[in-house]
Amino acid sequence: MKVVSLVPSITEALFDLGLTEKEIVGRTKFCIHPEEKIKNVAVIGGTKNINIDKIKALQPDLILANKEENIKEQVEALMDEHKVIVTNVETIEDNYYLLKSLGKTFNKEEKAQLFNLKIYEILNQAKISSNVKVAYLIWKNPYMTIGSDTFIHKILTEIGFENIFKDKTRYPEIQTEDLAEADIIMLSSEPFPFKEKHIEELREFYPEKKIMIVDGEAFSWYGTHIAKCEHYFKELIFEVKSIII
Repeated sequence: MKVVSLVPSITEALFDLGLTEKEIVGRTKFCIHPEEKIKNVAVIGGTKNINIDKIKALQPDLILANKEENIKEQVEALMDEHKVIVTNVETIEDNYYLLKSLGKTFNKEEKAQLFNLKIYEILNQAKISSNVKVAYLIWKNPYMTIGSDTFIHKILTEIGFENIFKDKTRYPEIQTEDLAEADIIMLSSEPFPFKEKHIEELREFYPEKKIMIVDGEAFSWYGTHIAKCEHYFKELIFEVKSIII
């Protein structure tokens, strides 16, 4: 079966489940894992600007897309000639069924189940004992955060953080003064590439707050990625506990 993946985290999951470059024939420029394997897969544009002609030329048997990451009109154009599965992952349970479905589709059920079990194990172990209020920023100019109907929010909540914007939905714009309630301000490494200089900018407003860069992939990449984040989450929890004690 020849597959084109329009979703970076799904591309990674396919390789993790045991598919090869012979089966995964197309991917976006943002599909960066696993590095040593994706370099042999044809690039068909970005997640928001796919090259439909390139995809058609690859003659895929299946195209994997995502409701949030891809443009509806572009995906619908592909549906005219190809089988397309559109995924939608907002919760840990959604992620469980995504892997279960991929496992069934590609006859990799056992591997998919092992990843699911590992993900639940990691999330169950990575817990903060006390209530820590966080603001998780994904963008700058304007600042944007995450609401309660996002996968990032579910991961934050699962490991014990309280999102101060849980009354919001999707990715609302906020002002600097809206961060006052947070114990910790988390600056995600993606999609906006927050750096140390951005910590310093916010520190001018909140000199006493803990402001930190966090791994955006660990919080937002669904599929198999969380199964590889055990060490990262343990270190993050340890760092946070050292702040609040």
